[in-house]
Amino acid sequence: MEDGNISSNCSISMFKHRVYPPTYLVIFTLGLVFNLVSLCFFVSVWRRKKRFTPVNLYMVNLLVSDLMLVCSLPLRSFYYIMESNWVFGDIACRVMSYIFYVNMYGSIYFLMVLSVLRYMAVTQPFRYMRLQSRRNAWLGCLLVWLLVSLASIPMLSPGTIRDASGRTRCLELNPEYNPIHNHTLIIANHVTLLLGFIVPFAVISVCYIFVVRRLLTLRKGEGRPKHHYKSMSLVVIVLSIFLVCFLPYHVTRTLFLEAEQQAREKGYRDSCRYIERVRKAAVITLCLAAGNSCLDPLLYFLVGDNFRVFCQGAYKETEGKTLAKTEGMRKGTDPTVELQELNAPNSSSPDI
Repeated sequence: MEDGNISSNCSISMFKHRVYPPTYLVIFTLGLVFNLVSLCFFVSVWRRKKRFTPVNLYMVNLLVSDLMLVCSLPLRSFYYIMESNWVFGDIACRVMSYIFYVNMYGSIYFLMVLSVLRYMAVTQPFRYMRLQSRRNAWLGCLLVWLLVSLASIPMLSPGTIRDASGRTRCLELNPEYNPIHNHTLIIANHVTLLLGFIVPFAVISVCYIFVVRRLLTLRKGEGRPKHHYKSMSLVVIVLSIFLVCFLPYHVTRTLFLEAEQQAREKGYRDSCRYIERVRKAAVITLCLAAGNSCLDPLLYFLVGDNFRVFCQGAYKETEGKTLAKTEGMRKGTDPTVELQELNAPNSSSPDI
């Protein structure tokens, strides 16, 4: 379910047409660049070691989820550029809505799993080492994908309708929904809110309470191991993602559906200003939820030593190629000879 109603009552069409296209295109550009860089890193890890650690495997799945989401954003942007006229067919509309929710809740659950692993690594390191197996990681990834894919199946219901002006609408609440359908949407939202946000957020919060408590109990004289700083970074990043991207969206979506039901049952009357505010808030928070795909790469950069080394090596290699080419043109030498002395990512540094 999306942000707006195709009815002319309390319409915010102009607001959506101004906000969605540039926002989605910016998120698409940043998300694509950041996630492709991350993908190159994980490909380099695979080529070097021919395997992924369980943590890396969960991060790769999180990366795939984000890439699928950002690749659907140009279609969403084009829809609003065309003044809410969908030209790609009903199946594409269904699939795009399905992809959005599968990947949003897939991201939430992968972040939850990574948080549980970090909790175990800090508070129960021996048990964590015993559970570190690729088989368990593959099963965990499969379970997450299966859960969110099955839960999002209702998004594959017919998604397009034709309005009075002849335009094909997608990503909108159907104004022909009767109160029973609206009530069903509200119930579905409550279930999704509980299982898709509240439960994962509660698990993450409890894990990080124990992680922070463990870190704070370390005596200052002993010094903190390096992975403890990585754990604190993970706490800050994941909680920030939930508080900035997911919490506002789920709260606003709940208020939005309740307001739409009240408007359909009792009429808009004097509540039009409130309806407009809720609808505009839904637009903004939906953009924040999509922006999650740009923030997840911070996990790879701040939590993983290998990723920082990889980025530094890639930067030095690009800079070295430019300098070598310049020197080669000046001296008439082969630029590739000088590239052999460039620094490469340290293959002995610990995994993420």
